[in-house]
Amino acid sequence: MSNTEPAEFDRDIAVRRTDDRTYAAELAPGWVVGGGVNGGYLLAVIANALRAHLPSHPDPIVLSAFYASASVPGPAEVRIETKRDKGSLAIATAELWQGEDLRITTTATYADLDGLHAKSSGFERVTATEPELPPLEECLSSTTAPEEVKEFVPMLDRYELCVPKDQFVWGGAAPTGEAVFTGWFRHRDREPDPLSLLQVLDALPPVTFGLELPGWAPTLELTCHIRHKPAPGWLKVTHASRNLSGGMFEEDCEIWDSAGRLVAQARQLARLPRA
Repeated sequence: MSNTEPAEFDRDIAVRRTDDRTYAAELAPGWVVGGGVNGGYLLAVIANALRAHLPSHPDPIVLSAFYASASVPGPAEVRIETKRDKGSLAIATAELWQGEDLRITTTATYADLDGLHAKSSGFERVTATEPELPPLEECLSSTTAPEEVKEFVPMLDRYELCVPKDQFVWGGAAPTGEAVFTGWFRHRDREPDPLSLLQVLDALPPVTFGLELPGWAPTLELTCHIRHKPAPGWLKVTHASRNLSGGMFEEDCEIWDSAGRLVAQARQLARLPRA
C-alpha cells in the first residue's frame, strides 16, 4: 500500500456532499454482522459527514443514535440539520437513510478536542480502572476464527481482536457465565482516532455470549462519549452488562489507549440475540 492510499476504514466511511445538508455514502459489505451492517461502523459514517459539515468543530464528543431499522450494504445518505455552530461547541442532528427507509437518527455534539483540553488546564480525575488483560502473545486472535464464523460476521476481517483464551467464542470456548467481554483491538492498516473509536465501541461480540446466548443482538440505542484523542498502538476494550430484562440488555463499554488513558465510553441498549 502506498503512503497516499487511504486505509480501508477511511475508504469505507467516506462521504460526498450532494447539497447544503446532505452527504452520500456507500455502506461497505465488509462491515456486516449477522442481520445487518455494524452499528458502530454506521455511526462512524455519520460522524464523518458531521465532521465535513462542521469544519470548525472537527471532533465528535457525544453521539447518541437510535437505530430504526437494519442497514444493508449499498448507497445511503446522511441528512444533517445544524442546531448550533459557534463558540467551542457545535450541535447537530443527522439521519441515515437508504431510499425511503430511515436507518438511524442521531444527535451529536462536536468540538475541537485539543482546544477543550487546553482550556481544562490539564485537570484530570479518573477513578475508572484500566482493565487487566493477558499479554497479547497469550491471547487468541479473531483472525483465526473459523470460516463459517467469518461468513456470519464478515467484519472480523476488518481488524484484529485478541481476547483471553476463555473468551475465544469463535473457537468454541465454553461460556464464562459472566456478561463481560474484553480484548486488545486494532484496525489492521491505521492508527486509532476519534472517528475509529466510534466503531470500536461497538466492535466486540455481545456480552450475552458469556451467558450461552449467542447470535446477532440488534442495537436499539447507542450513546458514545469521546474523551481524548487516542495514542497510537493497541487499544484495550471492555464490555459489561448488569441487566438482562424484558428481552433487552445494556452494554457499557470503555476504551483505553496504549498510554493507559481512558479515551472513550459508551452505553447501548440492545435486544437479546437472534440466532
